[in-house]
Amino acid sequence: MNYWNEIYAHFDPVAFSAFGINVHWYGIMYVLALLTALFVAKYFVRKDGLGFSDKMLDRYFIWVEVGVILGARLGYIAIYSGEAAWYFSHPWQIFNPFHNGEFVGIRGMSYHGAVVGFVIATVWFCKKFKTDMWVLLDLVALSVPLGYFFGRVGNFLNQELFGRETSEPWGILVGGTLRHPSQLYEAVLEGLVIFVILFFYRKRKKFNGELICLYAMLYTAFRFFVEFFRQPDDGLGFIFLNLSMGQILSLVMFLIAVFLKQSLKKKLICRN
Repeated sequence: MNYWNEIYAHFDPVAFSAFGINVHWYGIMYVLALLTALFVAKYFVRKDGLGFSDKMLDRYFIWVEVGVILGARLGYIAIYSGEAAWYFSHPWQIFNPFHNGEFVGIRGMSYHGAVVGFVIATVWFCKKFKTDMWVLLDLVALSVPLGYFFGRVGNFLNQELFGRETSEPWGILVGGTLRHPSQLYEAVLEGLVIFVILFFYRKRKKFNGELICLYAMLYTAFRFFVEFFRQPDDGLGFIFLNLSMGQILSLVMFLIAVFLKQSLKKKLICRN
């Protein structure tokens, strides 16, 4: 065993304490993810001349963040927690950051639930402020991946969403068992790799909305792959054909993205 294998034994997920409240590295990474996404969005607006003002982007990110948090939390409770009935009969507990009087933060977020919340917030925002939704969503596709990278690193530092058992030398010791650092696989594939692909492809896009469709297709393809190295969620296990819930939801999301991409492409052909 080397230091990397036993990193969790040497690393405290709590970064520091202030006024009796523990501030976790996960929270810091989450804030960093948001700021990175907003910074990248403003960078591409200036570089590619997309016409959005800083004020509009700031307002949009607030709307989206509310939608993402609500969707991610409710999605986790409904799909993964195994305690949906209890939470929905005690709704004040959904965002309760305290457990037995101790501040532990809010744990348990679903990416696919976050997507639903994001879509609802975006549609509502664009209707209210009369904004071209597909141009805005293409900007989101460029902005999210780097932020997502920090989010998954946060999962790793928070010692959650463990990988499956492995004998590979880069495995992380968890409870006496070596496991894949699947959070970092996701950070690289679903974050950095997707960003690089979309960065170079953006100038070649054929219609508005293509980038967000490609993002969804790439994300779900990589997520489906990484799930083979990620431990299935407690209480759910494998759902169908040895596929996890994450893989099933990714397949559904992939098919929706393909259908949407083809629909937008056909509309462009008809207009021409």
